[in-house]
Amino acid sequence: MDATASGLEPLSHQRIIDRLEAKGFTYGVDDDGDIGGRWDDHAFYFFLLGRDSEYLQVRGRWARDVAPSEIEALTAEVNAWNLDKLWPKVYVRAEGDRIGVYSEHTVDYEHGVSDSQLELHMACGISTALQFFAHLDSLYPEAVAEARKQLAGQGSAPAS
Repeated sequence: MDATASGLEPLSHQRIIDRLEAKGFTYGVDDDGDIGGRWDDHAFYFFLLGRDSEYLQVRGRWARDVAPSEIEALTAEVNAWNLDKLWPKVYVRAEGDRIGVYSEHTVDYEHGVSDSQLELHMACGISTALQFFAHLDSLYPEAVAEARKQLAGQGSAPAS
């Protein structure tokens, strides 16, 4: 059954933008066409994946820097989260002399999606990631203070 047969509209780049605008969120589109924004200082992107762009993935990145020596402790926190929570999936990735901590919430819309479902899943991807990022912030207050100091130095205003 395709999206039109189900009475639901197919997922699209424009529909993601429309939902962000309907909620009054600030966002941008990069040179690759990726849609992204910042929530509580953390970067989030909305990707269309799959052969027919039928999957929505909301991916977030924790906006803190911690020493590479923390990778085992962070991995333990990520594994504990993934054992206890349905979403988002979270993971740690070594990035040279930095550690990236990411969240992902992926939903299959092969048969289409309503606007309210799309908003719900986008909000879920962001809000559950922010819960995990807040947990990490409580464990690494020095990293939070450093990140906020750097943001203040850039003159950046908090985002949506």
